[in-house]
Amino acid sequence: MIGYLKGTIKLLDPEYVLMEVGGVGYEIVCSGAAFSRLSGVRRGEEGEVYTYLKVAEDGITLFGFSDPQEKALFLKLTSVQGVGARLAMSVLSSMRPSEVSEAIASADTKRLCGVKGLGKKTAERIILELHGKISADELLGAENVGGRVSAPVDVQDDEAVSALMGLGFTRQESARAVERAKQNGAKSVEEILALALRGM
Repeated sequence: MIGYLKGTIKLLDPEYVLMEVGGVGYEIVCSGAAFSRLSGVRRGEEGEVYTYLKVAEDGITLFGFSDPQEKALFLKLTSVQGVGARLAMSVLSSMRPSEVSEAIASADTKRLCGVKGLGKKTAERIILELHGKISADELLGAENVGGRVSAPVDVQDDEAVSALMGLGFTRQESARAVERAKQNGAKSVEEILALALRGM
């Protein structure tokens, strides 16, 4: 499995990016975020992309993502019946990962239907199958200050988010409150909840 590539950008095409790694040119079908990031790299300079290799009867395709979180969201989308790799990439090219996660968490069918090729029934199936599987980290987005990718959210974060949602707050409000509490030094679930509630 090819999970990550770093190499020289040879060609940026709306359909794919051509990246040379160790003398081999890889054609990568990129998400909107990945393409945008690589577009900022001058031709001949190095770029990086997280990848997923799909092998099917009609051929082999290498898909590219801006970070591991976006790749994970792609895999969640393709786990839904009726959502193929191309449609999942269309979703990620039309919406930011955090927007997709928010639409799923808030059961916003209309927002998902704004993606070309994504019908109402498929949007409802995505929400039905993935609702509750979207973490606080995915709602907030993977990148923090400096462009570094944050660590995946842990179990206690999810517990704190669930507790706040039980008090009537939305998932996004809860996720943001938990993130702020952790930034202020809270570590245990109790500390996170106490600080989060003060800031709600």
